[in-house]
Amino acid sequence: VQLQASGGGLVQAGGPLRLSCVASGRSFDMYAMSWFRQAPGKEREFVAWYGIYTYYADSVKGRFTISRDIAKNTVYLQINSLKPEDTAVYYCAARRGFNSHVGKDYEYWGQGTQVTVSS
Repeated sequence: VQLQASGGGLVQAGGPLRLSCVASGRSFDMYAMSWFRQAPGKEREFVAWYGIYTYYADSVKGRFTISRDIAKNTVYLQINSLKPEDTAVYYCAARRGFNSHVGKDYEYWGQGTQVTVSS
C-alpha cells in the first residue's frame, strides 16, 4: 500500500481545511486508517482513526472529523476552527487489522502534508 497525503497549507486561525490521503494497492478496505501529526520539536502524536467507529485525540475532539471513501481509496480529515497549535506535518497511516493510536503499530505511512496556522 502506498499513501499520498495532500491538502495542507497556510491558513488563518479559525478557518477550515480538509486533508486527503489516497491509497494505492489492493484491498484498501482491509486496512485500518489513521491520521497522526508532528509539530516542530515535538513527537509524533495520534490524531484520529477510522474503523468500526471513529476515535479522536482529546485535543481535536469536536473540531476534527475523519471519514473514508472506499470507492475512492481515500481517507479524509476535515479540520475546523483551526488553532495555531494545530500547526504540524500531518501523516496518514495504514495497518492490517485493528486501529491503534500507537504510531509504531502502523506499517504504511504517507509522506506528510504541512499545515501551518497563523494567528
